Amino acid sequence: MNQSNDGNILFLGDDNSPSLKWLKSIGESVIHTADNIESTLIKTENIIFLISYGYRYIIHKNILDQLPSRAINLHISYLPWNKGADPNLWSFVDDTPKGVSIHYLDAGIDTGDIIVQQEVQFDTPQETLATTYQQLQMTIQNLFQQNWQSIKTESCPRHPQQGKGSFHKLKDKESLSHWLPNDWNTSVSLLQESIPRSADTAKLGTKSNRGK
Repeated sequence: MNQSNDGNILFLGDDNSPSLKWLKSIGESVIHTADNIESTLIKTENIIFLISYGYRYIIHKNILDQLPSRAINLHISYLPWNKGADPNLWSFVDDTPKGVSIHYLDAGIDTGDIIVQQEVQFDTPQETLATTYQQLQMTIQNLFQQNWQSIKTESCPRHPQQGKGSFHKLKDKESLSHWLPNDWNTSVSLLQESIPRSADTAKLGTKSNRGK
């Protein structure tokens, strides 16, 4: 890929994102929005690379087709585990690997080829869902900074996700409200003690495939 002064990077996500601020600080030409975008935006704004980080909308194929190998997502789970909504929460509920992943976007939800990922270990007795979430955010921001140049020049590695993993919808969290007395400030140890590990995971609203 040519240098960013030949076009613009489209950053989809929070306007207060440290990753957005970092891109601007190193001189990248960045256009930002948190709104749902139309496919025409890619040409009208001369977009040559797309970065999704905490973006709330599905990015459709007619957009991705304009940016082959130039559209990525930053996701705070160790894919293929916990695709979709609330990945940090479900990693503790389902007792699956915890971490972060940067991957190429495709027509699925968090299903694209992996560029780089990092597993994260937590000191569970000291943690809440909020503190583990913040650690994952810091980890993926650092991982992005470390790998941006190779991603930008399309010299980074890529490999398909291995196994089916798990996927959750936003509404799936509703079945867990009685285990979250302090919402995101609920301690991880209290949450794990509350979960009957012999329970059928389907009853928890999760679509997981452990060990696959």
